[in-house]
Amino acid sequence: QVRLVESGGASVQAGGSLRLSCAVSEYTTNFRCMGWFRQAPGKEREGVAHIWPAGGNTIYADSVKGRFTISQDNAKKTVYLQMNSLKPEDTAMYYCADQIGGCWGRSASDYNYWGQGTQVTVSS
Repeated sequence: QVRLVESGGASVQAGGSLRLSCAVSEYTTNFRCMGWFRQAPGKEREGVAHIWPAGGNTIYADSVKGRFTISQDNAKKTVYLQMNSLKPEDTAMYYCADQIGGCWGRSASDYNYWGQGTQVTVSS
């Protein structure tokens, strides 16, 4: 069973930055995809960024392109989400997720393991 533990959420003002971390209990670079999702109250969970650890390829939602960066530290078994130029509409619970086999899909239903989430609140 893979365990994912997120951290780094906080309350910030618009324009600020945060870095979220996701510690992975069983981390290998092969045959998996790591993703960050977010869910605001009353809304569906949406994919924000995805990374294929084996090759470092990344995919971003249009709403965060140029502002968010997903990265990995294989030695620390950790995946990060650097969030810059934060906007009030970025306010949500952010989740780290693990997809077995690779980045075959970008929907929440494509991912197999989830963390408990970390709250990000951006005030105007």
